[in-house]
Amino acid sequence: MTSLDLYTWKTSNGRKATIMLEECGLEYNVHPIDISTEMQFSDEFVAINPNSKIPALVDHNGPNGDRITIFESGAILMYLAEKTGLFMPTEPEKKYEVIQWVMFQMGGIGPIFGQVHHFKRAAKEKVPYAINRYFNECRRLYGVLDARLENRNFLANEDLSIADFCVLPWVFRHDWQEINLQDFQNVQRWYEMLMSRPALSKGMEIPK
Repeated sequence: MTSLDLYTWKTSNGRKATIMLEECGLEYNVHPIDISTEMQFSDEFVAINPNSKIPALVDHNGPNGDRITIFESGAILMYLAEKTGLFMPTEPEKKYEVIQWVMFQMGGIGPIFGQVHHFKRAAKEKVPYAINRYFNECRRLYGVLDARLENRNFLANEDLSIADFCVLPWVFRHDWQEINLQDFQNVQRWYEMLMSRPALSKGMEIPK
């Protein structure tokens, strides 16, 4: 019987957790939280994540065998990396190289790309200033990624890490952002290489 319960939905942040779990080969129970019906605001889910955001992870066999609840997608990936010893180096210099690119996604890519999605796709009123502001910053961040991936396969160090798992689900929505990956060929190469991984691709489609 698995000790892991994942509460999630098929969003960029939700996909981070499922691709990590699949790449680690862990068994877990999926609890779909349909954010289109505001399930994230239910009393049951707020008891797990007081911020009413997916994903959230409950490990019934956490440190010292105790139950632990983790919310925030980046924290979930860091927790699972420590639990399994996978996708996060232990040497301090390499470890913090991974962490800084995780923070780059959490503080830059996630918020900015999310605003592009909102103002280009969801906003009832088209606000040219907001669209241009966030789209221009989105393209700048793609440029940072493209420069980083010049002559390297992964964002941090020489190995696949949680930094890649954090960024990829946001790049997956390049069509929503109206970004042509051919303009960022290093990002495109990295993206296609990661998407060819069976476990990662499976994680991108959960929950069904």
